[in-house]
Amino acid sequence: MSTAMIPRTLMRVVSWLTLAYLLLPLVVIVGSSLTRSEFLAFPPQGLTLRWYASMLHDGSYIDAFTTSTLLALAATALALVLTIPTALAISRYTFPGRALLSALLMAPLILPHIVLGAALLQFGGYFGLTRSFLSLLIGHTVIVAPFVLRSVLAVITPEQRALEEASADLGADPWTTFLLVVLPDLRPGIVVGAIFAFISSWINVELSIFNTTASLNTIPVKLFNYVQYTIDPTIAAVSGATIVASIAIIALLELTIGLDILPGRKPSN
Repeated sequence: MSTAMIPRTLMRVVSWLTLAYLLLPLVVIVGSSLTRSEFLAFPPQGLTLRWYASMLHDGSYIDAFTTSTLLALAATALALVLTIPTALAISRYTFPGRALLSALLMAPLILPHIVLGAALLQFGGYFGLTRSFLSLLIGHTVIVAPFVLRSVLAVITPEQRALEEASADLGADPWTTFLLVVLPDLRPGIVVGAIFAFISSWINVELSIFNTTASLNTIPVKLFNYVQYTIDPTIAAVSGATIVASIAIIALLELTIGLDILPGRKPSN
């Protein structure tokens, strides 16, 4: 092996070891969900799908999964609708309070979500929105919007303005220009921001716990409440199902839009 190859080989070894370290907890969770024992155990003591069946027969888990999915999708969609025009305005125009507006929109990134949850509960009490899906949607939109905003701002360039002017010169109306010129240029930032927004909403506990009820529960809050009283392989099965669902979503995204669409990169042919 030549001297020049040593750093590259060492980097690969370190990368694989790091990846293995990150994947090890997932292997432990999935293995624990397949154990025959009545308690969490790894390596699993025999293999069974009993705990997955137990999860599927408990309607509260299905409801929690459904609520989390709908909530994350709705919050992500609402954040996209609100932040894409905002990002264009902040990046292209100078107006009084521009810096303050940008700082306020980014504030949820540094504010503890438990504080936002308590504030939302108090604020919603004045309008009768406490512990409702709408209350959760408002809170989740607030905490995920900064991810979309930052991602979209990162892909806005001065050259895009020239393309929009060219589109207008060719007779396209503003709406057509936005759909066929602006959005395709912003696509990498939109995709990345939407992924981060969905994940942030899905895993949130701190804000959600203030606004959930027994009949309106998200899966992270349900798991948080469950482990306070019972620790059996059912919780590992729920976590394992979440891991499988995440892998399926990633595969779907790769097949449909391609995950190589990142800011500063072009999709491979």
